[in-house]
Amino acid sequence: MSAERKVTGRMRVVAAMSGGVDSSVAAARALAEGHEVIGVHLALSQSPEAVRAGSRGCCSLEDSADARRVCDSLGIPFYVWDFSDRFKADVIDNFVESYEIGETPNPCLRCNEKIKFEALLDRSIALGFDAVVTGHYAQLHDGVLRRGIDDNKDQSYVLGVLTDEQLAHCMFPVGDTVKPAIRAEAKDLGMGVASKPDSHDICFIPDGRTQAFLGTKIGMRPGIVQSVEGETLAEHDGVYGFTIGQRKGLGLPGPAADGQPRYVTDINASTGTVTVGRKRDLRIGHITADRLKRLDPAKHGETFDCEVQVRAHGGVVPATATLTSDAVELELHEPLQGVARGQAAVVYLPDAEGDILIGSGTISATAPWVDDVESGAQSA
Repeated sequence: MSAERKVTGRMRVVAAMSGGVDSSVAAARALAEGHEVIGVHLALSQSPEAVRAGSRGCCSLEDSADARRVCDSLGIPFYVWDFSDRFKADVIDNFVESYEIGETPNPCLRCNEKIKFEALLDRSIALGFDAVVTGHYAQLHDGVLRRGIDDNKDQSYVLGVLTDEQLAHCMFPVGDTVKPAIRAEAKDLGMGVASKPDSHDICFIPDGRTQAFLGTKIGMRPGIVQSVEGETLAEHDGVYGFTIGQRKGLGLPGPAADGQPRYVTDINASTGTVTVGRKRDLRIGHITADRLKRLDPAKHGETFDCEVQVRAHGGVVPATATLTSDAVELELHEPLQGVARGQAAVVYLPDAEGDILIGSGTISATAPWVDDVESGAQSA
């Protein structure tokens, strides 16, 4: 355990037990700090028997059994709380609806927003608990949320949707430690999950066939694939089969005339049109994001320099943010690629102790990057 860890008073806390190594060590650390801990596994599937054992998601029957064994070894109570109806409405249905309108959502981020830090936290507080403990790799001290120190495992991005009030009832005990040390700690504690692989699949699509899943939910919505010049190149069965930056599976008859690969650069769900272009056509220089969380011009100023991250891993560039009461305009100092509507734009302030996450918005529009050569040609 980190030597810098200090007990700030005994609290009653709910440890969200996914059945993985991170949440298991988080619960153990909370217990060692003197808190009263119970373990709760979230039942999110309406048909848990249909979730295959061994799925590298986080919601299988195998995961529940692993969570129970860890709680037994720690000597803490174990409960299963059923949020399957909320999960279907707020995560699965939202995932389908977003793809249906040409967006690219992040279901894990949505699950954090609506399930772990809304449904779970609300119930915990109602039952008299003080906080929820999770195994996220992020650091939270005195209301300041920073990246986890393990650059390879930092999960602060998916916490960008939380509010100040929610953060006041959160604990992230593993964010000050690198992943190999967490596994070693779990092994020292005799936890059978010490070497369990990390989850990475979408838990409600355990076979990984996202397009097939969406096809059964949305059905055929025929449209066309066109070039950036407007030339029709192919037909498709639905825009849900595409995402910005996609290169493979475009259904094109052959390579472009210049022999270069083509990528999805735009999706118009209302017309069923998918546009493809060169890699350079993916470059984005401006982002508009709404549905703001924690971003407030009264707190941060109307305009300030920052860093913006648009994917859970990678996609971080410096930017200038201009805040209004309901949106943030992000002028990027370097181009980003593969930016899609529906993704979260998470805003950080660089800091020597670990970048500070100050809030997020949902990307609603983008504008192309204009490089110096093109800019000069246009101004001429």
